[in-house]
Amino acid sequence: MSVVLITGSCGLVGSESCSFFNNKNFQIVGIDNNFRKKFFGKDGSTNWIKKKLNSEINKYKHYNIDIRNFSSLSKVFKKYGNNIKLIIHAAAQPSHDFAKSNPRLDFDINALGTLNLLTLTEKYCKYAPFIHMSTNKVYGDNPNKISLKEKKLRWDLNKGNKFYNGIAEDFSLDSCTHSFFGVSKVYSDLITQEYGKNNKLNTAIFRAGCITGPNHSGAKLHGFLSYLIKSALTKNSYNIIGYKGKQVRDNIHSYDLINCFWEFFKKPKKGEVYNIGGGRFSNCSILEAIKIVEKLEGKKINIKYTKQNRVGDHIWYISNNSKFKKNYPNWKQKYNTLKIIEEIYNSFKN
Repeated sequence: MSVVLITGSCGLVGSESCSFFNNKNFQIVGIDNNFRKKFFGKDGSTNWIKKKLNSEINKYKHYNIDIRNFSSLSKVFKKYGNNIKLIIHAAAQPSHDFAKSNPRLDFDINALGTLNLLTLTEKYCKYAPFIHMSTNKVYGDNPNKISLKEKKLRWDLNKGNKFYNGIAEDFSLDSCTHSFFGVSKVYSDLITQEYGKNNKLNTAIFRAGCITGPNHSGAKLHGFLSYLIKSALTKNSYNIIGYKGKQVRDNIHSYDLINCFWEFFKKPKKGEVYNIGGGRFSNCSILEAIKIVEKLEGKKINIKYTKQNRVGDHIWYISNNSKFKKNYPNWKQKYNTLKIIEEIYNSFKN
């Protein structure tokens, strides 16, 4: 029996992982306590995904456990032991704004929770690859120091700029403002590297851009494409926060991301960091996303502007995926931004 243990199993990355590895004939052990509802209110609740997983995946076993609770986690790891062949750690507190008001809770979930999982992996299933979902927010606001050019609908770089094809893994984490969320994720990112480099576990750290897809429980402060489309369809309005709506995000579909996990699982490494996102293949500004949704809807969306940007928010961020592609040349992206938006739009319509 091959078990994949997935934290945050009812979130976007976790639920996509459940479906993917179910199709690979793994038994799925999901850990999720729907704390997303606490972070974001009813819009963020993942109960609908939990019901979907329980009804559609026969080999899905759900544990309503808080990853801060070492004792409860220990019982799960002990139960499955060496049958655990892969750990996907996708549980997190993901909001800048929530972290600022709740820095200790944010740190305990993101940092202590990750350390708990690494400790138990080493004790009970040390040969299982451990995949940690990090974030591009570990770079703080350093990307905002890149020389940008303002265009009609977006900020962008000249083609001659060394960062034109995206931010790579050697970009500095230092001398910048991170947000409290960014700091807790820096710890979880580095400790996962350390368990690979120092303790010789097979660990990968994926510093993701905007992960998206129809399973996203988008809320005002997290999951911009999902929430934008939801707002357009239910309220015919959307509130843009800062940077004139020209801020650029690279968008990677959760399906494409989980295929990265599969490639790493087949050929694991120790303590490797990968920047991963849509890259130049799949990115957009908020204004460009709105234009696409307006075309699909056949009408204008009422836009409201909040001038002040969020702390640590990026004006322009595109991931440079070249390191992962070099290590795993079989990986190919399936979804660009237009295809992603169309799929999310159709999921809300249906």
